Amino acid sequence: MQAVIMAGGFGTRLRPITCNIPKPMAPMANEPMLCHIINLLKNHSFKDLTMLLYYQPEVIQNYFKDGKGFGVNVKYLRPEGDLGTAGSVKFAQKTLTDTFLVISGDVLTDFDLTQALEFHKRKKAIATMVLTRVPNPLQFGVVITDKHGKIERFLEKPSWGEVFSDSINTGIYILEPKVLDYIPANKDFDFSKELFPLLLKEKKPLYGYIADGYWKDIGSHDEYRLAHYDILDGVVKVEVKGKKMKLGGSELIVGENPDIGKDAFIDSNVILGDNVVIGKGAKISRSVIGSNTVIGDGAEIYGSILWNHIKIGAEARLKENVIGNFTEIGDRSVIQVGTIIADECSVGKDALIKTNLRIWPSKVIADGAILASSLVWGERWDKVLFNSTGITGLANVEITPEFAAKLGAAYGAFIGEGNYIITARDTSRVSRMIKRALISGILSAGVKIGDLSDAPIPVVRYEIGNEGERGGVHVRQSPLDSKMIDIKFFNNKGRDISLKDEKNIEQLFFREDFRRADISKVGVLTVPPRALDAYRAGYLQSVNKDFIAKLNQRVIIDYAHSSASMIFPSILGELGIDALSLNAFVTSSVRVPKSSEEFQNSRIVLSDFVTKVEAAVGFLIDSGAEKLFLVDERGKILRDDLAMFVVLYMILKTNKKANAKIAVPVYASDVVDLLAKKFKVEVKRTGTSPRSIMDAAAEENVIFVGDSQGGFIFPQFQASFDAMFAIGKVLEMLSELKTSISEIEKQIPQLAVLHKAIACPADKKGQAMRNANEHAQGQKSELIDGVKIRLSNGEGWVLLVPDAADSFFHIWAEAKKPSQAKHILDAYSKKVKQWQE
Repeated sequence: MQAVIMAGGFGTRLRPITCNIPKPMAPMANEPMLCHIINLLKNHSFKDLTMLLYYQPEVIQNYFKDGKGFGVNVKYLRPEGDLGTAGSVKFAQKTLTDTFLVISGDVLTDFDLTQALEFHKRKKAIATMVLTRVPNPLQFGVVITDKHGKIERFLEKPSWGEVFSDSINTGIYILEPKVLDYIPANKDFDFSKELFPLLLKEKKPLYGYIADGYWKDIGSHDEYRLAHYDILDGVVKVEVKGKKMKLGGSELIVGENPDIGKDAFIDSNVILGDNVVIGKGAKISRSVIGSNTVIGDGAEIYGSILWNHIKIGAEARLKENVIGNFTEIGDRSVIQVGTIIADECSVGKDALIKTNLRIWPSKVIADGAILASSLVWGERWDKVLFNSTGITGLANVEITPEFAAKLGAAYGAFIGEGNYIITARDTSRVSRMIKRALISGILSAGVKIGDLSDAPIPVVRYEIGNEGERGGVHVRQSPLDSKMIDIKFFNNKGRDISLKDEKNIEQLFFREDFRRADISKVGVLTVPPRALDAYRAGYLQSVNKDFIAKLNQRVIIDYAHSSASMIFPSILGELGIDALSLNAFVTSSVRVPKSSEEFQNSRIVLSDFVTKVEAAVGFLIDSGAEKLFLVDERGKILRDDLAMFVVLYMILKTNKKANAKIAVPVYASDVVDLLAKKFKVEVKRTGTSPRSIMDAAAEENVIFVGDSQGGFIFPQFQASFDAMFAIGKVLEMLSELKTSISEIEKQIPQLAVLHKAIACPADKKGQAMRNANEHAQGQKSELIDGVKIRLSNGEGWVLLVPDAADSFFHIWAEAKKPSQAKHILDAYSKKVKQWQE
């Protein structure tokens, strides 16, 4: 007999456990659902099978091959597009020569298909729908038949007011080949919505057979779990792989090579796969444990479905969960009721995963983390919200309005009722949405807000503290990835909040124990009246206007559609600067953050303009108005580190301050030291994070800070990155020195610094750092941030720093020539890989 198995579904409703496999391949009692369908068909003499595939077809084909290993013959077909249920079967018309059955590959049933076939033939039907009775038919197609079984009426997914029967369509059909003539070829066509109404209209012999037995549509995570319970309880008759084994007073089903520890308790409603290891004192009840799974000592598992190659830590507790392949649950972690964890996830020790969450594949949850929200597309979720740039996540996926409102409430509780903060954003629509949600949460804690709407980050930093503000928040699309959102928090001096403050906010957020204000004390939203004026006035007082006025040369500024274009042109006007502006308008329809290719193209365009109008210099401001990139008067695009050296040279040349210091991160070139030595100025090396770099700017006698990546800080104005002020200082110094950018370039020593990021899992970073430290023993080294090793014979240096947030290890290498730096970089890249082993 012939049968068609519909096995092309995406399994959307079962995600995230079906992210990596087609839904019919999801395990059911340690065998793919599709295996149970094939066994059912084979037991009723349907052995000539055609599988209709679409999503990840190779997974199914590689498992079942030609079907002979399962006692059937299998052919595979894959329609080019979505043809609907009937249209897909039409696609298989050439293979269907006799009465055939259609069944879905993702249901669980033990219907007597032989009786259904006999009914079909006895009624001489052209099509027979196999029906069953259910208590709640709302999610199914309701069917009513006459006393002979002939279908009189049916309705897909009715409301309660439309329920006229508890007999539903199971999606199992017995059909004659001629019924396919009613289905148009290569067209989306549905059995229930189109074919059967057509047959009913034309009075064709359409029948419904009400089957006895078990049937369940595995359409949700709860149904998936409940179907397993029905197998364990013997409610449904399916073949379960394994043999019966007595353990104490229990009789369970086990696969090959079980290893069960002393005093382990396993009740009778348990199925174990092959090579399962159960630790001492573990307790397992009403659960299915997949092959090659290890359960730690004292772990407790109740009502859970564990797939294959899983590790459950000692004393971990799981209740009514589904856990995907190759996932690890740390010691003493608790996974609460209804939570689903997909493949290849890592849950650290002592973590708490709350009820009914969905953890998508390959997520990392740190030791001791408390997870209260589902983790969808993000790379990781742990007890840490902050990274080196604030809080960063996928816009409207990880950082949603709901997340932002909760974060705002936690931040508001940290600031304290009755206090005052500043908020602002960039020009994008998504930043506006997230900022408004943040504001609602902050106001709920009784905090007063001065909202600057869309404003550059330097303006926000400068305003904080002028009117008693306790802090501030800025929301922007990440300049590195337009799909990401950055939320930056500032202290009462406009600098990034401290690590301690970050931890306090994180604790409030994750514990959710922050209090809300009484309704009479909810915060007030205002508009700071003098913020832009204060920045403008402070700026003009901090530059030498006389020198700038004498420049008498045109400059070009690309604003990159940033909000700097709303304030900086007026400052330039007061300084008398002849500036040609590019991209100096703000609109939410322009995607401000640029890809690396778009960014490079912007620099090329800027270079062309500089040469065409014979400008003295070209400036490109980033979207946050924090970073600045230079083009010299010849149109040469300056490397970021070279731009810093040029600005540093002018700073040192014009400096009149005794005991002056400059600060640069530990990865910056020794060119800095060579220049500083020439001018007898002290160099301070900082850590690699923006906070470390900006903190150095607040130290006594520091006159300049640069990060070699477009960031310039002039502490005389404010101790933070400010592209607009950097432009003013560059023009002031060019005028004072009566020189050009290209002339200064000639004064810069030549050394080569290269950088590379090596993949390094989070759990290997400590091991790699330990090995790096051991390797550095006996060599001249520095431990400011990571491990910096001065190579022998003055050959250069190498810096090894684990990434603070992502699974990378950063390597910087410097030498006199690029080829030498590359040799060092390659050698230490190999070492870092070896140190992880």
